[in-house]
Amino acid sequence: MFLALREIRRARWRFVLLTGAVGLLVFLILFVQALTGALIGQFIGALDHQSADVLVYSAQARKNLEGSVVPPATVDAVAKVPGVARAGPFGEGTFSVRAGGKLRDTVLIGYELGGPGAPTTLTEGRLPVAPFEAVASSRNAGEGFGIGDSVRLERGGRLIKVVGLARDVNYSVLPTMFTSYDTYVAARRDANPSATTVYPSAVAVQIDPGASAATVRDAINRSVPGVEALTRAQAVSESPGVASVSQSLGMVVVLCFFVVVVVAGLFFLILTVQKASALTLLRAVGVGGGALARALLVQVVVVVLGGVVVGAVLTIAALSASNSSLGAGLAAGGVLRTGLLVLVLACIASLGAVRRVLRIDPARALTPGGMA
Repeated sequence: MFLALREIRRARWRFVLLTGAVGLLVFLILFVQALTGALIGQFIGALDHQSADVLVYSAQARKNLEGSVVPPATVDAVAKVPGVARAGPFGEGTFSVRAGGKLRDTVLIGYELGGPGAPTTLTEGRLPVAPFEAVASSRNAGEGFGIGDSVRLERGGRLIKVVGLARDVNYSVLPTMFTSYDTYVAARRDANPSATTVYPSAVAVQIDPGASAATVRDAINRSVPGVEALTRAQAVSESPGVASVSQSLGMVVVLCFFVVVVVAGLFFLILTVQKASALTLLRAVGVGGGALARALLVQVVVVVLGGVVVGAVLTIAALSASNSSLGAGLAAGGVLRTGLLVLVLACIASLGAVRRVLRIDPARALTPGGMA
């Protein structure tokens, strides 16, 4: 420890630059991870934070709620499947509304009041108890979707009153309102007056206490033809576009981790080569190879921990500047996991330098040019 810290003080700027480089890489990793989570949440937050344990789509929808239409009879068929405590229609559609004095595209999600499909992250107000009441996304409260605001449907002119706000319930990166299924049906009829019947987009299922969502899902798929039942987790993770976004941004994160390995490995290997004569002399005066290797690893730990702190601070500052648009946040658990992984990778990358230190022969100090 003494040797490691003494060398850091002696060559402080060298280590400061390396710490800054690691910090920038950690910043990029944390920032991309935060934006990925926020972007995916904006796409499918409404599915993730609603109360149905299982969602039943039409088989032709390919797990896309917007492309799903199920006949009303399907709701009754699903309700009869063993393990289903309650099943209700679940409607989703994008409508033009006037909110905050502006014309906006807004997603309406209709569910049977008191049944499955209600938002689960209520932060203010209450759930709707009557038609033409709604819970809106708290992220859009300042855009005319705050509690007490009335949102006017552009087609038909009906008013929907916001009575509650919920966290992270956007869908398709649009303002989203959870309302009664009857309100959803009325909005659909106003948008398309020639429609004779409004079909649900899906069936929302609440399972029996103690039942498994996966088991009920499989039972529905076996018993009800023409449908594809998904657990809530499946509906979120397998929603079209989510996997591609995760993979694309995930490759950036993987590349950053790879660069951490290269930077840390090369730095400490070059540093070891540059101070080969000093290390040889230390070995000659009795300092063990293990002590020198431990000193090297202490330096790795100090640099990485400093880099994680720098990266976290930069990420918090960057997210604060972009919070109004995406609402991305930085979780302490994510910082700890990323920091631990970076530390492990940096230690692995430094094994070449450690191996070189352990192979130093103290006898070379006694030969001409042996410490060069």
